[in-house]
Amino acid sequence: MTSWRREGLVLLAAILAIVGAFLHGDGRWLHWLAKPATTLLIAAIAWQARPAASPSYRRAVLAGMLLSCVGDIALMLPVDAFVPGLVAFLLAHVCYIVAFRTGLRAGAGLWGAFVLLGAFATLNVLGLWPHLPAPMRIPVLAYVVVLATMAVLALARVWARPQPAAPESCSARWAAIGAVLFVASDSLLAWDRFAGGLPLASLLVLSTYYAAQYAIARSVGRQPL
Repeated sequence: MTSWRREGLVLLAAILAIVGAFLHGDGRWLHWLAKPATTLLIAAIAWQARPAASPSYRRAVLAGMLLSCVGDIALMLPVDAFVPGLVAFLLAHVCYIVAFRTGLRAGAGLWGAFVLLGAFATLNVLGLWPHLPAPMRIPVLAYVVVLATMAVLALARVWARPQPAAPESCSARWAAIGAVLFVASDSLLAWDRFAGGLPLASLLVLSTYYAAQYAIARSVGRQPL
């Protein structure tokens, strides 16, 4: 399958998942089918990519996407499986942390990313804290720490000095875009779930989520940004 057809299929599946999220009753099957299918199609991009990084980078990204698919299924079940879904995505971010830390050294880029993401995460948690049920506070806090760490490492790879070689630099930019979009998606999801709901939440959360996963998948290959 050519690249544009494969990515067109990903886009179609993502649109069906988002449309299905707004359906009720018998129409809900569209969301249940398309949501995990989209994540698996994106994982196929990483699987088939001509690698720009080490094989271990690809393996870590693929593990993260498979765990994300488990999280997708948990969060869309008709029963409340939010905590299992949270754990699955936390483990997915641990896999992305393993990938993004490859070749990273401490420096101004790392500290700059730490300050930026640390400030954002702190403000987000402080805003959400009064809305969080007591049993959810520790799990959500742990998730935020892992998510922020993932994004810090991704941004630090872009801001590293000296700059890596061209293929690795493209990989780092894709990873950083994916990490930032993941932070946006998970922040929107948290505010929608715990703070009274957001207008068009499914559209906002899923569009940023699939864009995040797509960018991370592209970080495996040598494609330019």
